[in-house]
Amino acid sequence: MATSFTDDLRQRIKATKPTRWIRFSIVALIFIAWVAWLGNWWVLLVLLLLFDIYITGYIPFTWWKKSRNAAVRTVMSWVDAIVYALILVYFVFTFVGQNYQIPSSSLEKTLLVGDYLWVNKMSYGPRVPMTPIHFPLVHNTFPIINTKSYLETPTWTYHRLKGLGDVERGDIVVFNFPAGDTIAFNVQNPDYYTLVKMYGHAAVNTRRETFGEIMYRPVDRRENYVKRAVGLPGETLEIRDGDIYIDGQRQPMPEFAQFNYYIQAASPLADADWERLGVSLDDRHPINVSSADSLNVKAMGFTVASNGSIPPIYVAPLTAAMVEMAANDPAFLHTMKVNAPEEEYLFPDGVSHNWTRADYGPLWIPKKGSSIDLTPLNWATYNRVIRNYEGHHDAYLASDGKVYIDGKPADTYTFQMDYYFMMGDNRDNSLDSRYWGFVPEDHIVGKPMRVLISFDKDKGLLNGGIRWDRIFMDANKGY
Repeated sequence: MATSFTDDLRQRIKATKPTRWIRFSIVALIFIAWVAWLGNWWVLLVLLLLFDIYITGYIPFTWWKKSRNAAVRTVMSWVDAIVYALILVYFVFTFVGQNYQIPSSSLEKTLLVGDYLWVNKMSYGPRVPMTPIHFPLVHNTFPIINTKSYLETPTWTYHRLKGLGDVERGDIVVFNFPAGDTIAFNVQNPDYYTLVKMYGHAAVNTRRETFGEIMYRPVDRRENYVKRAVGLPGETLEIRDGDIYIDGQRQPMPEFAQFNYYIQAASPLADADWERLGVSLDDRHPINVSSADSLNVKAMGFTVASNGSIPPIYVAPLTAAMVEMAANDPAFLHTMKVNAPEEEYLFPDGVSHNWTRADYGPLWIPKKGSSIDLTPLNWATYNRVIRNYEGHHDAYLASDGKVYIDGKPADTYTFQMDYYFMMGDNRDNSLDSRYWGFVPEDHIVGKPMRVLISFDKDKGLLNGGIRWDRIFMDANKGY
């Protein structure tokens, strides 16, 4: 006599061991709490799958355990363990935290090249993945084969879960690079938009042998950057002679802020001299001068020998403490701060023509719910926010000076997200918001908490290559 599905279900439930009920109950409670945090109750349907995995067993996930082939059992046991590990890593990296490496010197001496950080994604609330299907151990590109490590569909709209707090001024923040929405695969530094300014749109988009394929990346697959939040939503930021002013109030300088200095030495500096001062190999730049330049060099305040020769001059980023150290070290004759030059590619285009990285602004930072008048000047400043970050891709400024959004003329615009202004502590050697603009809230990844380990690339592993004093150091300090 055939057994009905209901009878079979009862038998399976009755035959389940108490230990499996306990395991299912624990997993179910954790899962329900996670769904409540997620705020999407449709995901509770996955509870049916968990019930089958632990209790009823209709889907034969463990079919391989009954195989008579020992090789199949061995291989599938490894596959089973790897799949479970990858699922666990996916959830931890997405909703709890992740390790990141510091690739550039933009935050030295606060964070060093070679630091590996633990970044807490719960600090500001983890994002629900916008590209949910991706390989958890690779950010956007599989190495060697150079293919995407994610599927572009399906996609989910931006949603951030409740976190432990908000971004505060002075926080060091990991975020997705806003200007990384479009990339030239072969040349990703400088970014695509700067390449277009330098070489022209046609050249960048047609010279594939030089620039590579032009690709779009979704928000959460864009490159990760780490900078310090110096301007918050709704504030007006201005930089005067290197000092940051918020709403007219001068802000404290980060403890490890660096600026470029000319350094004149009594004789050519050895590695030991630079190491004593704390300047890495990549940051030491000799200046080529000859005796013919002696009058100009002397007028700048540098030393010229009696025979007309000029002791060596270098450029390097220094903190205030390093400047004081050089002043008390006989190996160094003179230090002088480098004046910031006029630059062609500062943000925003058409507005920053007389700004420098040391004298910048004023610039108002967009705040969710705040509105602006759509004047040509405001359009020049905020059009990328409106078009690229808030999704009004067809918005434009007409020849009559009128702005059109979604096909309709508009006199004002109300922002849908909060934005931040991010800068590196290595002020003269940091490509940051001064060059590519605001960081939208949906690009925020998390807050670095600890340095897990740190490697000095200028040294061998057995010769000081591991910076033992930085292990488990606070990764969010110095302001």
